Order: sequence, then structure tokens, then C-alpha cells
Amino acid sequence: MSEMKNFPTSGWLTAAEAAEYLKIKTRTLLLWIRQGKVIGHSLSGTRRHVWRFRKEDLDSALLASSVVPSEPLTVLSDRRTV
Repeated sequence: MSEMKNFPTSGWLTAAEAAEYLKIKTRTLLLWIRQGKVIGHSLSGTRRHVWRFRKEDLDSALLASSVVPSEPLTVLSDRRTV
């Protein structure tokens, strides 16, 4: 049986917990914050940024479409030359 991770019930996750929740690396998560793909909350009063994340924000980021739709591809055999 696969083991399910228990995430905090407070609704707030650390960067490491949020990255694990999304199944990505922490560096990728921090890049996504800079790109505006994910909402992160920076805690004040520290020299370095300490980030916290809400599960709802992470879920909505996953559901948002970041892929630009394109024209459907055609198969070469579908093209008929006359």
C-alpha cells in the first residue's frame, strides 16, 4: 500500500511541504512564485524570505490553464496533393 503523507491541518504549508504537496522541487516552487504561477505569502521580520502557502492557492494554481491552445496538428498522410 502506498503511504499517504499527512499535511498540517492549519491550512498553511512551508515551502518544502508545498513542494511535496505539488510533487515538485522546492526550487521550482520558488521559481513559480517569481513567475506569478503560484501565490506565496512572505513572512516579514526575517532577513531571508520565509514563505507560507495555502492549499487552496496551490490547488487553484494546478487547475489554472498555463498552456496556450494551438491549432490542431495534421498528419502528413492526411494531406492530399493533387
